[in-house]
Amino acid sequence: MSIVLSGSGLTIDKLVQIARHNEPVELHPQALKRIKTCRTMLEKKIAAHEIMYGVNTGIGEFSEIVLDDDQVKKFQKYLIYNHAAGIGDPAPIEYVRGAMAGRINVHAHGRSGCRPEITLTLLEMLNKGVTPVVCQKGSVGASGDLAPMSQIALLLMGEGEAFYRGERMPGKEAMDKAGIAIPGLEARDGLATINGSNLLTAMSALHLYDMKRLLKQAEIAAAMSLEALLANMKPYDRRLHEERGFSGAVQSALSIKKCVQGSDLLNGKIKQKVQDAYSMRSTPQVIGTAHDAVNYAQSQVEIELNGVGDNPVFLVEENETLTGANFQGSPVALPMDMAGAAVTMVCVLSERRMNRLNNPALSMGLPPFLTKGAGMFSGMMLSQYTADSLIVEQRILSAPASIQSIPAAADQEDFVSMGMNTAIKNKQILENAYGIIGIEFMAAAQALDLRDHTPGKGVQKAKAVIRQYVDYLDVDRPLHVDHTQMQKLVRSAEILEEVENEIGSLS
Repeated sequence: MSIVLSGSGLTIDKLVQIARHNEPVELHPQALKRIKTCRTMLEKKIAAHEIMYGVNTGIGEFSEIVLDDDQVKKFQKYLIYNHAAGIGDPAPIEYVRGAMAGRINVHAHGRSGCRPEITLTLLEMLNKGVTPVVCQKGSVGASGDLAPMSQIALLLMGEGEAFYRGERMPGKEAMDKAGIAIPGLEARDGLATINGSNLLTAMSALHLYDMKRLLKQAEIAAAMSLEALLANMKPYDRRLHEERGFSGAVQSALSIKKCVQGSDLLNGKIKQKVQDAYSMRSTPQVIGTAHDAVNYAQSQVEIELNGVGDNPVFLVEENETLTGANFQGSPVALPMDMAGAAVTMVCVLSERRMNRLNNPALSMGLPPFLTKGAGMFSGMMLSQYTADSLIVEQRILSAPASIQSIPAAADQEDFVSMGMNTAIKNKQILENAYGIIGIEFMAAAQALDLRDHTPGKGVQKAKAVIRQYVDYLDVDRPLHVDHTQMQKLVRSAEILEEVENEIGSLS
């Protein structure tokens, strides 16, 4: 079933369906009507020689230079040429598709002034699988993602490059093979295509979707470690967290408790400490804080996905043109910096639990480094080294990019969001997180194989999934294969899906 873009109601889940799973898209009829009405207004203003930024003026430091009629026609082409200035490897296809969907949703408000052919061509490119080749780096996140969005706009002139049916080819060739007409660029069309933070927002939306699934897997991994460490389960009573009032902590406690339902830890058969270490009993508070951070970031990203991120903005009802800075990426960059730091925080906690599983002084009777042949074998000693290495990298990446502005355009653009840097580093933080949580899963499964009590149903299911991919470590073997396999498994979220199939949805 197609997803209808109307300027509102575009959620992260819907964007994932479009960008990652190639769900067809439609433009709402009222949105098309708004786009046409706005274009009519703009053309009247152009004919009347009303001065409008980026339509009949230069941009940036050249915004005070007024263009004549002939220059207005040519300006959009050179605007795209000089802004298509990125560098490096292509961004993943799902990022670019997400940016295109977000830009269509901006146009759907009827505030951007472009011709409807521009919006409809972007829509057709999504539905027919023509994805522009866009350099990942080069955007400073204000005036939007100008460099990468310009590589999208090149295809609207029959230029640039594209991916089509698994091949990289010239943009014109891809458009021709897909049967998509080249609309060209007329007054305002180019800037209306590029002047928003659409790529960094699309990346952030996809990352948030993955972060939410990662946090649930962190809770499952925690539940497994708690089982293996014979934890006191009172800190996971929802009433405790309701007394404090943070919704994320309540959510996390419920999820962990759900995973251990049916365990001997809950029926008094196992002797437990009165209080466990912070890395155990603080887990709901820490992962809960990450839930709250990610939920806030989601609210900001979804506002941006459904807002008018453009400049200038044309208010048809008042016949007025407003210039401003609705392209500024800071409303997304700052909360996404926080979300990335939250993932790192959860990984630091995960490593501390894994340390307790390994350390015979802390593991409640488990063999040193989870091996029965200590001395001859080192068990999972080196797995901790790997997790520590990834965490140090995450800590470096968790420094906020949103405070790293460097002025540009002769100080006309003297504060920029650097939100693209936030998005790029969040992807790296996530990849490391898959590895760190994967190592905790692996260690917890090993530890549970060394215990003889009955774990909860959710924990049992998670361990069964892990054992489909990584065998019990009886004697030492090269662990890089297991680590990489666990990283892939966490990235796939198969453990989460199987556990939820077994015990129901986690909070």
